[in-house]
Amino acid sequence: MGAHLQPLALRLLALTFPLVAKGFSDETLEKAAKSEGYCSRILRAQGTRREGYNEFSLRVEGDPEFYKPGNSYRVTLSAATPAYFRGFTLIALKEGKEGDKEDDHAGSFQIIDEEETQFMSNCPVAVTESTPRRRTRIQVFWTAPPAGTGCVILKASIVQKRIIYFQDEGSLTKRICEQDSTSEGVTDRPILDCCACGTAKYRLTFYGNWSEKTHPKDFPRRTNHWSAIIGSSHSKNYILWEYGGYASEGVKQVAELGSPVKMEEEIRQQSDEVLTVIKAKAQWPAWQPLNVRAAPSAEFSVDRHRHLMSFLTMLGPSPDWNVGLSAEDLCTKDCGWVQKVVQDLIPWDAGTDSGISYESPNKPTVPQEKIRPLTSLDHPQSPFYDPEGGSIKLVARVVIERIARKGEQCNIVPDNIDDIVADLAPEEKEEDDTPETCIYSNWSPWSACSSSTCEKGKRMRQRMLKAQLDLSVPCPDTQDFQPCMGPGCSDEDGSTCMMSDWITWSPCSVSCGMGTRSRERYVKQFPEDGSMCKVPTEETEKCIVNEECSPSSCLVTEWGEWDECSASCGTGMKRRHRMIKMTPADGSMCKAETTEAEKCMMPECHTIPCLLSPWSEWSDCSVTCGKGMRTRQRMLKSAAELGDCNEELEQAEKCMLPECPIDCELTEWSQWSECNTSCGKGHMIRTRMIKIEPQFGGTACPETVQRTKCRVRKCLRGPGMEKRRWKEAREKRRSEQAKKNIDSEQYPVCRLKPWTAWTECSTLCGGGIQERYMMVKKRSKSTQFTSCKDKKELRACNVHPC
Repeated sequence: MGAHLQPLALRLLALTFPLVAKGFSDETLEKAAKSEGYCSRILRAQGTRREGYNEFSLRVEGDPEFYKPGNSYRVTLSAATPAYFRGFTLIALKEGKEGDKEDDHAGSFQIIDEEETQFMSNCPVAVTESTPRRRTRIQVFWTAPPAGTGCVILKASIVQKRIIYFQDEGSLTKRICEQDSTSEGVTDRPILDCCACGTAKYRLTFYGNWSEKTHPKDFPRRTNHWSAIIGSSHSKNYILWEYGGYASEGVKQVAELGSPVKMEEEIRQQSDEVLTVIKAKAQWPAWQPLNVRAAPSAEFSVDRHRHLMSFLTMLGPSPDWNVGLSAEDLCTKDCGWVQKVVQDLIPWDAGTDSGISYESPNKPTVPQEKIRPLTSLDHPQSPFYDPEGGSIKLVARVVIERIARKGEQCNIVPDNIDDIVADLAPEEKEEDDTPETCIYSNWSPWSACSSSTCEKGKRMRQRMLKAQLDLSVPCPDTQDFQPCMGPGCSDEDGSTCMMSDWITWSPCSVSCGMGTRSRERYVKQFPEDGSMCKVPTEETEKCIVNEECSPSSCLVTEWGEWDECSASCGTGMKRRHRMIKMTPADGSMCKAETTEAEKCMMPECHTIPCLLSPWSEWSDCSVTCGKGMRTRQRMLKSAAELGDCNEELEQAEKCMLPECPIDCELTEWSQWSECNTSCGKGHMIRTRMIKIEPQFGGTACPETVQRTKCRVRKCLRGPGMEKRRWKEAREKRRSEQAKKNIDSEQYPVCRLKPWTAWTECSTLCGGGIQERYMMVKKRSKSTQFTSCKDKKELRACNVHPC
């Protein structure tokens, strides 16, 4: 290959390679470059070199401190305006390695733009430019190495004219370490915008692996369970929970009590950012063979805006320990949808309870701490404690499988056979496709099953057609049927137990504080194969009654069930009650509430709801820099005369673009200083000061010091001339003194003090000003005496550049 076709970094190796002296031919250089260890010599080349600059930077998108083995990250090499570079080299090394061996390199790069980048011919693990030209930015993907690699150093060199910039510690080096196993599930990679099209449907399946066999230390035999799973598919604008964050009230209730109610309420309040609420039943006991009971599962959908999924479930009993995923991205960088995610899970601490063992008493953490993974060195009494500090054994596994795609897809990589098979998987009934022109009431609750035994029957629900806005569009049926079986029956294999419904919960075991309550069920039908029934017949959970247990507090019963809603349609109220069991022991008044009320929603009354289009995309920001506003709109699709519509049709929010440039501002020029010589040629100086430094790419400051030539009378030469000059100067001083004496006689009241000392320089460098003053001792009262004034002199100082 000729020198003119080689990458610029290789052609400039003659400038940087220590062994290449003057007179070496291109052929010699090429042979040296192809020899073993060339990759390391790139990094150690000693050419013209600058350090301590910041024109160039190497960045991993999102600036993560840790990488997840096998994940891909976008790497950007850029120059700040007006800098540029002609060539570059990019390489990834294991920490502490020099690059002499192939094993020293970590991970692999993936070319994004072949016109900009290519792999270096003599060092295939490194990336360099395709063609030498001015550029300010390049991007590649870097795939992280396998687990166990440790920390990785990403290094870049920049070629600009004949200067090669290296930096072992600074803006051209990025250190990124492997994510520790104790932080499994942490979302440390950047969440990118999704470019996929259409929607995708997934099935989440949760496999508990927490049992007495796998975790024998202090394992709770009676009440071990996983709580109901709660989560959602959502946008990056909403985070359900995350390591390093604080638990919301909903997360706290799941973590401590296993209750998903508050968490579901929080999720539904984020309706614009959430596509599907993910829910699955609790698992009692925590582990059972799959031939006894299917693993809990739930289905959910994602789209371009809401392409993340999160969930959590409590490990019970425990103080506040959970497992789950946070912000798992199901959108690929190739604008497609992930086929399958398999993730092993370790428990994490919600930071709301300070218990150290499974059945520790309730002990709130005040102040609340951040969510963190549990470790094997947290406390000697912890069930996960390991004096050697080993990894915690995994307690669960979650599998997320794509089961369908809808709408036109735009994935860059063509579908393979696995994509096609995944979309052919059986799917349950499609979501409601009722035309918008058909206005119905809400569905009624399902009726009881027509079969009270384990024979198959039907159940029904109904809705009412309230309006048909377009008679040309048929409206679907108002009845819906579903197969069912009697209580406790299922379609599982005949070897499973058929159970009754759960009987009502027992009263709480304590009358004050946290206790437990239980409920029971019985076997309706034993397995047909004659095996024993291992399905639990008893459930126990935590309960709280009378949180304050002081002498001044009442003892009350638990809340009863909610009454029916006060309205048959629209918004109403529902109430529940409890009774006072014992008044305060100190004789004070009982302040406990015995009635609680909240709103309830019933099917809409006979009104026509608004038919609205989806929100448009947000407009561009109203400014090109700094703070501005952006808006979005939607349209009213139903006819205005069909009913009042008070829904907002336009929304506005603040937007923030990069800061606006601030130009340099200077003061006015000072007066010219005196000539720096008493005779002959000299110079004078004037200065000005910086009022506002330039920021965010604003106009740089011009000169702050100017000098100009000045000329005083010619200097006298020779000894005779020197005596004559001194004589003239003496006579001049005598004449000036005589004049002063005359002035003193004429204006005896105008006398001046001696010159003051020069003031400190106004700046330390770059040209400043000093001043001195001569003040009047005694001023004449005569209005005609105008020459008697204070005097002021200026001169330049500290004119050396900063």
